[in-house]
Amino acid sequence: MISVLLPAVLVAACPAPHAVEDRPNVVVFIVDDMGWQDTSVPFHVDRTPFNDRYRTPNMERLADQGMKLTNGYASAPVCTPTRTSLMTGRAPARNRITYWTLNRNADTSSRHEDLLPPAWNVNGLQPGDLTLSELLADRGYRTIHAGKAHWGTHDTAGGDPTKLGFEVNIAGHASGAPGSYYGKHRFKNAKSETDFSKDTKWDVPGLERFHDQDIYLTEALQVRAVEEIDRAVADDVPFYLHFAPYAVHTPIMPNRRYLENYAELHPREAAYATMVESMDVALGEILDTLDRNGVAEDTIVIFTSDNGGLSAHARGGEAHTHNKPLRSGKGSAYEGGVRVPWIIHWPGRTEPGSASAVPIVTQDLFPTILAATGGMSGVPSGRTIDGLDLRPVLEGLAPDHFAERPIVFHQPHAWGPKGPGIQPYTAIRSGDWKLLYFHANRRFELYDLSVDVAEANDLAAERPDVVRRLAELLGDWMREAGAQMSIDRMTGDPVEWPDRVTLSSDASGNAPNEVKP
Repeated sequence: MISVLLPAVLVAACPAPHAVEDRPNVVVFIVDDMGWQDTSVPFHVDRTPFNDRYRTPNMERLADQGMKLTNGYASAPVCTPTRTSLMTGRAPARNRITYWTLNRNADTSSRHEDLLPPAWNVNGLQPGDLTLSELLADRGYRTIHAGKAHWGTHDTAGGDPTKLGFEVNIAGHASGAPGSYYGKHRFKNAKSETDFSKDTKWDVPGLERFHDQDIYLTEALQVRAVEEIDRAVADDVPFYLHFAPYAVHTPIMPNRRYLENYAELHPREAAYATMVESMDVALGEILDTLDRNGVAEDTIVIFTSDNGGLSAHARGGEAHTHNKPLRSGKGSAYEGGVRVPWIIHWPGRTEPGSASAVPIVTQDLFPTILAATGGMSGVPSGRTIDGLDLRPVLEGLAPDHFAERPIVFHQPHAWGPKGPGIQPYTAIRSGDWKLLYFHANRRFELYDLSVDVAEANDLAAERPDVVRRLAELLGDWMREAGAQMSIDRMTGDPVEWPDRVTLSSDASGNAPNEVKP
């Protein structure tokens, strides 16, 4: 067994935080299902046709002010695990929230022919789970949530953001998508613009003042968020705004104000592009509001997405290609499922127009935001945090403890759509290497992301030494974190840890791997 330094951080006792007036406001702008390429900001080494398709001038503005992080990841290839990792600083495997949630005590996993999901935390985040919003509220911050919450299930307290540390909740609840993006539909899954008789769990709550208006959901959320920023500034209190537009999640519905900008595209792709543009306009309005209130230089703005871009279904054009050069998309083990846009503007810390290739992941925001607002005070001593404080990275450094630290992705669930890498899996990125372990056939794939961001050249057979090293690192991490493996339908036993599989002569799985006794 190789001895490794695990990435989790045990929290030690911390000094008291600074005075409230010394701490910045924080805006986290987390888009739903936005892919690495759904922007005019290039995150690849070369500009791509997708970068020319989308109109996101406010993302460009934010990147000009701050830092692009080109190796930025979501914690998972679907939403709830990532969103709860931001709230807790812990990886999905440690939270045991490894898939998206909806109804109390209900498993949302799709059926897999050979595997069953483990007994995961199907109700998601609940009161009593230490959350970032709760800690910031305790520090005197006004905590504001706007948009998609999707942390806990319906008919549980975790479905209500105000039970998880938010003083203000705008339109957040337990569902992860809206019934409709149209105010004329009352943001409900309506049969028409006049029939609202059917109430469903997909109806967006709390936006009644916008019902029957010609307004897009992202616009309504933007209006309310701006009002809350104005109110916090007027009340002279620091604020944490968690702005989470339901866009660009399905249903793909065009904001007709912007359709003329995309006349040459497939109608579904044109609609999608308007959703991206609407999101960017909302970002611009929030940035303008910070400027107008004179607090822009006192506010950290963080832009990211909760998983890779949708590509397996519901899009126009060829499936699994919407994140190119990344492979596949949402739900997938490949880079298209988890690599997402990241931009951070921290006045006085990020150099304008800078970029970093240091790999980062969603759970890093928890310790980073706490560090910015007074340190780890309030986090119990001995609590394991998987995220790392990003401050040195944002200052343009590449610290040694970031260089090889393992970032683990763990989804022991089948996602409904089919496609490349869309199956129960665990993966690890360490340095430039990425190892994937597919649960059904105990198969490994290995990629050198420094030269193969498209994951086109599987090196598992050529580099069994790297496969073994990463499999041991991954196995150690998973056991320490209490990760739950998929269940083999035939035996009823958990799938073997990755380091308990003996590699065949062809580690890519063309010949079967064997399980160690």
